[in-house]
Amino acid sequence: MTFAAPLEAKSIRFRARSFVAFTLTPEAPLDVWLEGLDHWIGNSPGYFAGRPVVLDLNTLKPDVAAIESLVGVLGHRGIRVYAIELDGHTALEPNLPPVLVGAKEATTDGLLPREAREDVSGEGKAEGRAPEAGPNKDKVGKVDASKAGDSEPQVEASGTLMIKAPIRSGQAIVHPHGDVIVLGSVASGSEIIAAGSIHVYGTLRGRASAGALGNRGARIFCRKNEAELLAVDGWYVTAEEMEGVSRGKPVQAFLDGDALRVSTLS
Repeated sequence: MTFAAPLEAKSIRFRARSFVAFTLTPEAPLDVWLEGLDHWIGNSPGYFAGRPVVLDLNTLKPDVAAIESLVGVLGHRGIRVYAIELDGHTALEPNLPPVLVGAKEATTDGLLPREAREDVSGEGKAEGRAPEAGPNKDKVGKVDASKAGDSEPQVEASGTLMIKAPIRSGQAIVHPHGDVIVLGSVASGSEIIAAGSIHVYGTLRGRASAGALGNRGARIFCRKNEAELLAVDGWYVTAEEMEGVSRGKPVQAFLDGDALRVSTLS
């Protein structure tokens, strides 16, 4: 009689992943907040396409029925909610996204739990302030700079990301460790998000968001401004607002108090 030893079952491997998640924080009255969100989407069509979005409901504190309705309303706008933050809850209905517990916010001071976050009450209410799903993000773990295909970005010792080729339409550069320098142009439909400042030595036609982790001193520089949107620390201006003032010119964008200024460079 022969004996066949049972095959040893292979163990299941678990690996940790880290990523940047956009956060939406609805406020009352909800119809006014949705109107502001629609304005943002109108200025940046496709901004949320394919992006993970966390729905922070600790300000609104809706009931389960209202959460179901809100998730559906956002879905009709092309926003897919992958998790919900709501203190005091560990789970919701099976048809709703899971509750995210222990999320940390990425800031220039590192990863901060909710209780240690800077008080930002009142932000997002003034005209020109982007929703939290704009340049501001929650981050879990460490995020590496995204690569732009043939652009071959190089991270310098200082943390600056150097991109020596043009950024093509549809590409997104996310660099949460410092400045971004692009030696070429940035095409319409592309996007750059940086924790520090953004320097474009060509024409900027896409979207640029500097100071994405709360750096109010960050700036955006470009040789020719044809941008769809410029943002610093969540404050933004759109192409329509820059028309006839700084379009087609070398500019810098920076925060002046609670307003984003775009001034021409001589």
